[in-house]
Formats: sequence, structure tokens, C-alpha cells
Amino acid sequence: MQIIVQTDVEKSAISRHIYGHFSEHLGRCIYGGFWVGEKSSIPNVDGIRLDVIEALKKINIPNLRWPGGCFADEYHWMDGIGPRENRPTMINTHWGGVTENNHFGTHEFLRLCELLECEPYICGNVGSGSVQEMSQWVEYLNSDNVSPMTKLRKENGRDQSWGVKYWGVGNENWGCGGNMRPEYYADVYRRYACYSRNYGEHKLYCIACGSNATDYHWTEVLMRDAGKFMDGLSMHYYTVATGNWKDKGKATGFGLGEWFGSLSNALQMDEVVTRHATIMDHYDPEKRVGMIVDEWGIWLDVEEGTNPGFLYQQNSIRDAMIAGLTLNIFNEHSDRVHMANLAQTVNVLQSLILTEGEKMLLTPTYHVFEMYKAHQDAVLLDTHLTCETSEHEGISITSASVSASRKDDAISMTVCNLDPNQSQDVQIQLRGNNVTQVVDARVLGAQAYDQCNTFDAPESIKPQPIDVKLTGDGQLSWTLPAHSLAVVTVK
Repeated sequence: MQIIVQTDVEKSAISRHIYGHFSEHLGRCIYGGFWVGEKSSIPNVDGIRLDVIEALKKINIPNLRWPGGCFADEYHWMDGIGPRENRPTMINTHWGGVTENNHFGTHEFLRLCELLECEPYICGNVGSGSVQEMSQWVEYLNSDNVSPMTKLRKENGRDQSWGVKYWGVGNENWGCGGNMRPEYYADVYRRYACYSRNYGEHKLYCIACGSNATDYHWTEVLMRDAGKFMDGLSMHYYTVATGNWKDKGKATGFGLGEWFGSLSNALQMDEVVTRHATIMDHYDPEKRVGMIVDEWGIWLDVEEGTNPGFLYQQNSIRDAMIAGLTLNIFNEHSDRVHMANLAQTVNVLQSLILTEGEKMLLTPTYHVFEMYKAHQDAVLLDTHLTCETSEHEGISITSASVSASRKDDAISMTVCNLDPNQSQDVQIQLRGNNVTQVVDARVLGAQAYDQCNTFDAPESIKPQPIDVKLTGDGQLSWTLPAHSLAVVTVK
């Protein structure tokens, strides 16, 4: 593959929030993933797993979305505050029908975000909640005025407001959040946003529920009827290996057909983002409203023997490739994509982290986010990629994906070899800048295209140094193995 990087042609800023994450009350994401309780033998801080905190801080996690997902539109936040022994239980009707004890609520979530040093992104209940309920939640978190909500917050041990900026007004209100039509939801959004107040210096960034994947009509209606009242518009897009939601494909032990099906599906993210962005540009040419891709990733069949409502799946090098190419796509659309949230952080869908009791492992997807963190708050550079296509049984995909950015005096490039069988010689020409040294060069690969980390072998896939040649005329070259990705940073 040949890549030209125009280092003197700067494009949009890549918001660190594109590298965000998602934590829903689903399966073992919260309980056993983040939360173990203060009395647990697992090392914790105020009941929150210390190993998970330390791992996520290493990738500079910028934001965390909570409490859902579908769960958000059946969650009543007042059930999750006050002494834990007094909190009422609830049935999680969306995910496994399990009983929730509400021990992890608003204060616990915001303590988690404080420990992670990341921005909280809270999704309010529109489907089964009320305007008053969400309005009071905003007041409870953000107001320092004398009021019943601030009094209640102080009684629960928090004197100072948190000042939560990012608020989602419902989730998937076209489906699990109420089966609404876009015309109806647009009016509902306007009403909820109206009563979600700014308090003092705490200005809200209100995010409207956006479309399901390719529902461009939803985006058209929302931008037309409510665009001027929103700061962001969400969009959800999941990769399915088989293209069949009833038989989504295996996380491991899959063949080339599912590799190509998965990668082809994931590469469609570029077209989906482009088409939604085109509609948004029509109503918002100044690009004030951010596209918020707050659920994305690969969704596969659950692991055998696990609760089907818990959405637990293994994570292979294929998932790392999907993460890498998707983040490259978001970087390229960073003029419009302001935030994105991988689904989900721990033990659910395309996880960064898997836990089993006191054991914890980092997935290949985790390592992608660690390698790509150089792009956070950098400036996108113009790139031109020339590569072959790969094909299997009629499915053709590009064999490579690339993104480049500049932060201070460093230029970082992330390159994916999407071919499952063939290595590729990478030739990069850096134009417009005199680079003299390679300061980081690592590759993430595996022996087999379905290989994963397990609790018996938790580090079988992790970044390794790679030999990159740099010549005086700004030429970089190295060999990128099949089904692998690399980060190279130069100065």
C-alpha cells in the first residue's frame, strides 16, 4: 500500500470525545464489571474495581455514557440515590429480566467518572419518564441554588454540584425507547430540552436521539423540526458478521466468510456517516450540531452457556480491526462527528475489558484505543491511500485503512491491513514536513484471524514493537502482517 500524508494540509480537529465509551445496566457491565461494592475482596475504591479504573485511565478515556441504552428509558434516577439499603429494586425488563438492587446509581456513577477523570454523559428517561423527572435530575446534579433538589443532594452527601455537561434526551426512541415516529419525537425532544436548564456556568450539551443506522428520514425530520434546539444528534450503527440479526455470527471459530462479511459491514460506516452528515449540512451548514455515534461496534451471538440477555461475547483480532478502521473513519469525519461511544466497556458486546471474579483481561479492542490515543485532540491531516482490494466469495473489501494527525510537533499515523491472509509492504511519503525520528512504532497482530485473549492466556495479543525505516526524504516503510494494525509516530 502507498500512503501520501500532506503534513502541511490541516483539516478538522479530532475531538478526544470520539474515543468515548458506554456503560449500560446490562449483563455484567456494571455489576461485576465496574461495581463490586466496598466489602468485596477485589481491590476497589468506594466499591469500584481498581484494576478497571487503572486500565481505562491508561487509554485517556474521555467520556462514559450511562445508564443506557434501552435501560435508560426504564430507569428512574431517584431509585438510585440515598442509603443503598433503602433503595428499591427493579426488574431489568430489557436485559435478562434480572432484579436490579440500584446500588450503583447517580453518585456511584459520578464517583466512577471522577476516578477515571472523564466526562460523564447521562442519558435521560424519555420513554417511561417525565419532563419533570429529567428536569429535576439536571437540577440535582448541576444547581448550587437553594432548592429542594440541591437540599436533597446535600442530604445524600454531596455539597458541590457536579456540573454534568453531556445529556442525552432519551435513547432509541424509534424502538425500545417508545416506538415513536420522528415527527412525534421531535416535539418531545423540544419539550424535554426546554426544561433541561442551565445552572450558573454549567451549560448543557443536549443530544437528541438520532437514527437507527440507515434511517435517513429520521435525521431529516429531526434536523428540520428540532435542529436549532439541539447541540448533538445521535446515531447507532452495529456491525453484524452475517448480515442476519437472528444468526449474527460467532465471536471465535469463524471462517473467512464471516471475516469478510464483518469487515464489509464495518466499512459501510463511512457511507452511513457521510449520508447523515449531508442531511445535517443542509440544515446546519456551519456544523454547529455534532453527530454523536454513541453506540457502535460488532454485535455477535453470545458465548455458549451464557445468559442470552447479557450479550457477553469474546473479542478477537477481527474486533480490533473493526475498531481501528471505524476510528479512522470517525477521524476523517471529525468536522461533523464530535463524539462516539463504543458499545460496551466491560463484559458486553465489543468490550475493552473482560472480568471473571477477581480476574481481568484486556481485549484486542482495548489495545487499539491505547494505540490510537495519540489522535485525541489532534488535528487531522490530509491523506491519500492507494491499495489493493481483497475478495472472498463475491465480497470485496479495501485491504487497508489509514488516518494521520498532528499534535504539537508529532505526527501520528494509524494503518490497518484488513487482508486476513496477506502481509502488505507499507510505503508512506510525508510531504511538507522534515521529520527526523520515529518515536513510536508498534503493531497489534495475531497468529490467527480469530485469535483472542483468554483468562488462561490474557496477553497473547498485545502491541509489539515494529521496525520502521525512515529516510531523509520523508519516506517511511515497513511490512504490516496480515490482519494487523500499526501506529507510527514521528517528529
